[in-house]
Amino acid sequence: MSRILYALVVIAVLCSCGDGTSEAIKRGVGSECSDMVKCSEADQVCLTAFKGGYCGRADCVHDTDCPAGSACVTADNGMNYCFLICADKPDCNVRRSLDNESNCTSSLAFADGTKDRKVCNPPSSGI
Repeated sequence: MSRILYALVVIAVLCSCGDGTSEAIKRGVGSECSDMVKCSEADQVCLTAFKGGYCGRADCVHDTDCPAGSACVTADNGMNYCFLICADKPDCNVRRSLDNESNCTSSLAFADGTKDRKVCNPPSSGI
């Protein structure tokens, strides 16, 4: 009987924690895309400056311009984008293929300061 009770408590705790997915990931920020496969949110575009495309927003000025769970950063190409906030590389690739994986980094310029955060930096498309 105690094993059953223990199992039920474990299940209840796991269910109460949610899936750990940020609001930005739920909204498709950072997903691969192409001209034919559009981004899921109406206010996002497929950013083709990145290999495999990147659903998100360009030209942000502050984090408040970005969905929760993402931050405004200046990418390697000198433009500002809303990139997913991450702890580790797997956080970046929930909706990206192996060929187009993003890296989790704190080395980009954050519009509102790093604040001990890292973001998912997708590979450049070379365009």
